Amino acid sequence: MLVVSRESGTCEPRAFPDIVDYLEAGDCLVVNNTKVIPARLFGRRQPTGGRVEAFLLERLDSHRWSALLRPGRRLRSGAVVEIEAAPGQAFVVEGKRPDGVAEIRFETADVFELLEQAGSIPLPPYIKRPPVPEDDERYQTVYAEKRGAVAAPTAGLHFSQHVLDAMRAKGVKVVSVTLHVGAGTFKPVAVPEIKDHVMHEEVFELTEEAADSINATRVAGGRVIAVGTTSVRVLETCAVPADRTVQAQTGKTRIFLHPPKRPQVTDGLLTNFHLPKSTLLMLVSTFATVADILAAYQLAVKQRFRFYSYGDCMLLI
Repeated sequence: MLVVSRESGTCEPRAFPDIVDYLEAGDCLVVNNTKVIPARLFGRRQPTGGRVEAFLLERLDSHRWSALLRPGRRLRSGAVVEIEAAPGQAFVVEGKRPDGVAEIRFETADVFELLEQAGSIPLPPYIKRPPVPEDDERYQTVYAEKRGAVAAPTAGLHFSQHVLDAMRAKGVKVVSVTLHVGAGTFKPVAVPEIKDHVMHEEVFELTEEAADSINATRVAGGRVIAVGTTSVRVLETCAVPADRTVQAQTGKTRIFLHPPKRPQVTDGLLTNFHLPKSTLLMLVSTFATVADILAAYQLAVKQRFRFYSYGDCMLLI
């Protein structure tokens, strides 16, 4: 873990369990309790038998999902795909959107159960290997609870139950929000002007209980520390800027945080190291100067910190 001062930009390499030393009694640690679903399915088109890969993106209702299909061009409306690992189960292609995303309908209403039986964990596209059984556990946080993400909130992967217990024993509140991470989290900014980038949409929830706990922290003078950019997206979507509190909400967010914006609610951030041109790196750069963030990344590269989902992390505080 690379600890970076938001005020001075100074950096200090530490072991991750030392994060407990940087939080105080009365602080609030905000985690994203989304759970990654086994969103990748393989099937055979009927009656030709051609192999089909479906990457489920979002639940539309009890039977219908949006999905990326491969080979997408050959699968027109009405195409039937039987699922390889679940004999007797199938889905029908109902149509395609202009962006190429398909809408598919399953015969079963319990699609989550079907995915547990026949799906595989959707590792990020830069991991160039098939998933292995260990990924089913490694690519989930220890506090994962609400099913719906197709990518892990990776900053949370560093936590063990032991570290969380140490936080609570010190008087730090641990509060959960939900943001179902979508495939769009990997989409880089490809336009000359940042403001012209179209941000992906993600489902989120901030409960009344969580909002009350976060606001009580603010009133008492404690700090709100987010675990991951996804938690930041929830907090800043629900921010009441006048007093830096939050309001309970449920919905979808397209919030795009980038310099010169600054977080309204979040005082600190634990995050992994992100790729150039990513919206994630731009969000991180709202917590300090761009120069300080780039200097921290240069140090991380020099000291061989690991990047990507299973990599090391940075604490901005």
